[in-house]
Amino acid sequence: MPAFKTVSDDDPILPTSPLIRGVLKTAEYIKANGGIGLTKSGAFNRKFVHWAAAEFDWPGYSKKDLFSINKVLNEWDFPPVGDIHDLLKGLKLGRHYKGKFLLTNAGKELMAHPGRLLSEVVLNYLFRLDHGAHLRPEDQILGNWDVFLNVINVEAEYGTSRSALRKVLYGDPDSDPTHYDSTASVLYVTVLRPLCWAGLLEEQEPHRLLSDGWFVKTELWRRILRLDTDRHIKPRMVH
Repeated sequence: MPAFKTVSDDDPILPTSPLIRGVLKTAEYIKANGGIGLTKSGAFNRKFVHWAAAEFDWPGYSKKDLFSINKVLNEWDFPPVGDIHDLLKGLKLGRHYKGKFLLTNAGKELMAHPGRLLSEVVLNYLFRLDHGAHLRPEDQILGNWDVFLNVINVEAEYGTSRSALRKVLYGDPDSDPTHYDSTASVLYVTVLRPLCWAGLLEEQEPHRLLSDGWFVKTELWRRILRLDTDRHIKPRMVH
């Protein structure tokens, strides 16, 4: 597993991660409102999801974009909210209690230390949350996070496209330009998008599954990740 370097609780780089921003804002909402209301199925209620759409500033999911598709927003209409719900519950940082979602004592304590929160939440989000749970078995792609991160570490040093990464990892796709490349799409959903949501990659024109996209490593990536392929990266020229 790649090594993560810690940052201090007051480091200004922390809010550059959409995931950390979302988790901390969720904690603020819980504190201000005595919890998040839950639906009968156990999902976050619409009141919170509508608030999150306006407050999270999530790449590819602006409030305007979300409400252009839906008149009301449920948890599943704003996928990052569902990921944060699953993540906090899975890490036992939050729990369901009498129709509300509340932080546990461990959750309250960790929210007070954003630097440690970054290490624990990003690590678990990338490596333990199943980003391909909705995929059919035949759509799964080969590889693991050690391979993905070390390859992207080199390829995205100055920016790379989804198709270029697909070629490096899996070779050329079908030569027919009209053929749907499921491998590239699964790579985006299960690897590239989670890295962007964690704040380690930045995508130009996010949330466009059929576009090639352009991905660059963020300063957060450079600050917290230590990878085997670091030695293959040439120093950047500063003019």
